Amino acid sequence: MIHLLERRHGNHRAHRIAMRLLLASMLLLMLGLGLLLPGRAAAQDATPVDGAAIATRLLDHLDAGRYADAEAMFSPEMAAAVPADKLKGVWESLPAQAGPAQGRGIATSLVRDGTTWVEQTLQYSKATLVAKLAIDAQGRIAGFLIQPAQAPVAPAAAVAEDAAFVERDFSVGEGERALPGTLAMPKGDGPFAAVVLVHGSGAHDRDETVGPNKPFLDIARGLAAHGIAVLRFDKRSKARPQDFANATFGVDDETTNDAVLAVDALRKAEGIDPARVFVLGHSQGGMLAPRIAAVSGHVAGLVLMAAPARSLLDIVIEQNRRLAVLDDGKTSDAERDAIAQLVEQVRVTRDPATDPATRTVMGQPAGYWRSIDAVDAVAEAKSVALPMLVLQGARDIQVVDADWGRWRGAFHANDKVAFKLYEKLNHLGIAGEGEGNLAEYNTPGHVDQALIDDVASWIKAR
Repeated sequence: MIHLLERRHGNHRAHRIAMRLLLASMLLLMLGLGLLLPGRAAAQDATPVDGAAIATRLLDHLDAGRYADAEAMFSPEMAAAVPADKLKGVWESLPAQAGPAQGRGIATSLVRDGTTWVEQTLQYSKATLVAKLAIDAQGRIAGFLIQPAQAPVAPAAAVAEDAAFVERDFSVGEGERALPGTLAMPKGDGPFAAVVLVHGSGAHDRDETVGPNKPFLDIARGLAAHGIAVLRFDKRSKARPQDFANATFGVDDETTNDAVLAVDALRKAEGIDPARVFVLGHSQGGMLAPRIAAVSGHVAGLVLMAAPARSLLDIVIEQNRRLAVLDDGKTSDAERDAIAQLVEQVRVTRDPATDPATRTVMGQPAGYWRSIDAVDAVAEAKSVALPMLVLQGARDIQVVDADWGRWRGAFHANDKVAFKLYEKLNHLGIAGEGEGNLAEYNTPGHVDQALIDDVASWIKAR
């Protein structure tokens, strides 16, 4: 069993900010300022704003401690979500984690769908961060995010000519809202069993890239080599963030509906057995897999990989408490205050009197979080009553024993449900030694071959 709250790790201070962002991409652990998408596109003939100048002015205010002046640059929605006191707390916490500030890089900007998007590097002694801004047509800051600078993501290696499968482009949905994807198709005569991969939380690409790692690429190609077709696609929040410009979206808009479209498209593809299309969901995608199956009505079975079995709002608080002690076993006053603020945001989110459009946890609308809070993955899995394979890494520091135990407790006597616990695997399905830690998310690796083989064997037996 894993006792996360008792762990102590040395030499994590330099990695801490970077690793926190990587965690956020999987289970929404982002600390600090979340990116708020702009509420309305500008007219086509609007005069472009000087994004670099606006970014410089905001950062100058923050450096000088003029937080009210910085807040005055925000759109009304942004100001309500991130007022001056919150700006102060986040901005002044950065040197404690990243070291003294040492200057800024050159700002870059682009205009997309009427919004000016600006990025500017912030150099600290222990880390390089990036400030990202979304600026509306009136020159107001509608989104602000501070995150670690990421190394350029290496493109996926080409499939070898002698591989047992080929890859081709594959769209999910139709028209301008379609999402780009890749279908890994076994060579030879079909029809083949097939799998749709469903991402964890965050704006993921089709490979579910996290640092140098590409777990969905590994899984797709590994299963395709076993003679199973696999569809992976860019998540809507990655490919089309403009689709979330208002505050009325929920988790089904973000994940469920597109996964259902993917199942439908895959069932109709040439060479695919429409009666043997499975869903493999990772992290939040695993939590939503039963719902995807229920809405689709055409899913043959589910593979749940590191799937939460409890409320994500509760898990977010738990994970932040866990993160706070990873560097030296202690929770600082600043971390304690940030956790208290998060607890209050969760309370406001769950308060029926709170307007669903109100930005709360990580700047996302309360209605969005309520849609996630309403998901009871275990109950929904019981309702669809499909064959399931539940996978868990014992070194996972995000989805932990409490979730694994809940899945086991609910289905241990169900002969349609199989369980696999891997002693050396982390949240990404990548093997490591010793206790799980944050730094390994930024260490190159591959999804364990035994896990891929187990999934392939299970699907072939269905």
